[in-house]
Amino acid sequence: MKHPFTAAGLACLTLTLAGPGALAQGSVQANDLLELFEKLGGSYPGFRKAHARGLCASGTFTPATSPHFPQAALLANGELPVVLRFSVGGTNPESDERAPGTRGAGIRIELPEGDFHHFTGNNFPVSAGKDPETFFGFLATLLPDENGDYDPEKTLAYVQQNPSVQAHAAWKKNAQTAASYANTEYFGLHTFYYQQPSGQQTRFRWQLRPDLGVQTLTRAEAAEKPPHFLASSLAQQLEDGSVSFTLEASIGEPGDSDIDPSVQWPEQRARVELGRITVSESGGNDCDGINFDPAVLSAGFAPSADPLLRMRSAAYAISFGKRMSNQ
Repeated sequence: MKHPFTAAGLACLTLTLAGPGALAQGSVQANDLLELFEKLGGSYPGFRKAHARGLCASGTFTPATSPHFPQAALLANGELPVVLRFSVGGTNPESDERAPGTRGAGIRIELPEGDFHHFTGNNFPVSAGKDPETFFGFLATLLPDENGDYDPEKTLAYVQQNPSVQAHAAWKKNAQTAASYANTEYFGLHTFYYQQPSGQQTRFRWQLRPDLGVQTLTRAEAAEKPPHFLASSLAQQLEDGSVSFTLEASIGEPGDSDIDPSVQWPEQRARVELGRITVSESGGNDCDGINFDPAVLSAGFAPSADPLLRMRSAAYAISFGKRMSNQ
C-alpha cells in the first residue's frame, strides 16, 4: 500500500513530531531532514528541497502602529516594497495543485539601507510536533519497505504515541484544496521577540489573513481544475481588483510556550495589526535568488530558542546552496 500522505503535505520544514521512542535530542541535523524529504518526494536538482513548486509575486507593505512594537524600523518607515513567494509543499516542482495539503508563503520586506525582514509560514495553525528529531521519526514511518509498500499502522501508532503530532494530524485529515493563494491564511507557527527601547520584550506569533477571505475547494470542485491552476487564479484576481493580506501578531503572555510550535496559544490572546500587504503583480523570476529564511529579521526583532525554527534556518541555507549550484 502506498502511503496516503502526499509529499506536498509532508515535505515541509515546519512539521515535527516527538514522543516515546523518538531520537535523542540533537541527533538529527538539517541535512538529514533534506535527504529524507528527497527519499519521500524525489530528487529534483536545481529546485528548493521543500516547497519546490511556487509562484513569485510583488507588492507593498503598509505598516500599522502598535504600542507593542514602539520604534520598530519595520513599522516606522512608511510603505515598503515586498517580494512574496507562494508555494505548494513537497520536493516536486510539478506538484498537482488540486491535491489538498500544505500551501506556503515566503515574504521579504525591504527596509531602507538594504535591510530585510522575512515572514515565512504555512496554511496550518500548528506544526506536526515539537522538535526535529520526532519529525524525522515520523517521516521514517512513511518510507516504503523493500517491496515499495507502506504500512499505515506504523504511522497511526506513531501519531497515537506522540501527543504533539495529533493537532496537526487532525488538521491534515480535514484539509481541503486552497481555492487561491489569495484566499489562504498563513501561520508563522514559531515565537519571535521584539526588544522595546524600555527593555521590555514583546513575545509574539504572527498570522497572515487574506482580506478576500479564506476559500477552499471540495474534492469534486478541485477535480474540475487543471493540475496547475493557482497562478492563473491569482492573476485573474489581480486583474479583477485588489489582493491584500492583513499581517497580525498574537501577543504572548507568561506561560505561553515559546519553543513548541505544535501548541497554539489561547484564542483570547491580544491580537494587533502589524500592517497590510498588497499584491500588485505575480509571475517572474525575482524569487529565484532569494532564500526565505524565517530567521532573517529587522532591527529589534529576534527569534526564540525554538529548536525547529533553528533547524529550519539551517535547512533553508543548505537547500539554497544546493539550488544555486544545481544540486
